[in-house]
Amino acid sequence: MTHESAQAANTDTTSSDPLAAVADAMQAAASSVTQNINQGATAARQAAEKALPSMGMFANRFLYTTCYAVSYGVVFPLALVALSVPQNNPLVHGMIDGSRAARNKVDEMLRTTAGVALETPAVEAAVETVAAWPA
Repeated sequence: MTHESAQAANTDTTSSDPLAAVADAMQAAASSVTQNINQGATAARQAAEKALPSMGMFANRFLYTTCYAVSYGVVFPLALVALSVPQNNPLVHGMIDGSRAARNKVDEMLRTTAGVALETPAVEAAVETVAAWPA
């Protein structure tokens, strides 16, 4: 078929039913768009399936490293200072007395908040035992 005969055949088809040609073109375009959307969604799903485990591992490792660094950064200097202070001096005695006062205040607050629940003899005996522990 030559170019002129193909053009004539195309003109005959479109001149006989131009709405059908437009409908066919729109259906082909819609089908192409739907197919491309499905392919894109499948590719995105596969990429997400590969990325999520690595993101989870990164988040877990980041959280672990952060908590480790913070706890080490807090505990080590405090332990170093606590071990370097002589034990029989006014500073240490003040810290011990202050911690006892704080524990007593917390116990008092819990008693007034809980009311009757902490008024039982068993709870009172446990509180007295804890208060008698050396600091």
